[in-house]
Amino acid sequence: MANPPLPLAQPTIFARSTKPVTVEFDEVSIAFEGKQLLDRISFRLAHGDTMAVFGVAGSGKSTILKLALGLLKPDSGQIYVLGEEITEMEEDQLFELRRRVGIVFQESALFDSLTVRENVAFRLLEEGDVSEQEVEERVREALSFVELEHTVDMFPSELSGGMRRRVAIARTIITHPEVLLYDSPTGGLDPVTSNTIIELLVKQRDVYHTSSLLVTHRLQDAFTMATHSFDRRDNTMKPLPPDARARVPMSFILLRDGHIIFDGDLKSLRETRDEYIREYIS
Repeated sequence: MANPPLPLAQPTIFARSTKPVTVEFDEVSIAFEGKQLLDRISFRLAHGDTMAVFGVAGSGKSTILKLALGLLKPDSGQIYVLGEEITEMEEDQLFELRRRVGIVFQESALFDSLTVRENVAFRLLEEGDVSEQEVEERVREALSFVELEHTVDMFPSELSGGMRRRVAIARTIITHPEVLLYDSPTGGLDPVTSNTIIELLVKQRDVYHTSSLLVTHRLQDAFTMATHSFDRRDNTMKPLPPDARARVPMSFILLRDGHIIFDGDLKSLRETRDEYIREYIS
């Protein structure tokens, strides 16, 4: 993109939700090799909401997810996940917290030598205190959610890219996490398959009301989530009328030069006068 004028001096931030907070970054900074990647960023993800994180390549989107998991420590600032301050946590404490958090990687990260059943059950088997019958029931439940029950005995090499991504989602949701982190879940997929994945994310949001952080380079994915809801009667995603979209639990933040330059809903994003943001979303 061309170099438009600098963004507003202060980020465009709109009214905060009054719901409980699931993830909070408070003045978080981190630098790598002398380059300031994130500079005193602050945001809150409310319980049951989905927040889409935008920004050009290298702006720190995926770093936010790693910080939220405790895989990286910030240089300064505090991070709260599910009510716990994690920046000073020891690894064993973080391990327990991560049991309550699910992450879907762009590359799916399935084990090639394991069947779909074994891949989906992996986290349950790691915990070691779940009976074989319950494991089987929950594997079937998770695969049914992503409409892939028929793949239970197949290997990842027998699946399409979109099917592998759906299995990865099933593996993530089988433990019923309280917060989900999505790292470019439609990356590398064709538009039709991408829409299938986004429909699953909308289904997860509207059926289970799971709090989610969505890192994406595809603005259309997040816009679709903000303008659609999942109809449980018809088992499909449907567009919302314009007057109902304000009630969708979906917000957006946009990163630039280490700062959050926008934090708000879809209506506010579309109505912004900031030239950089307008060009970015056009």
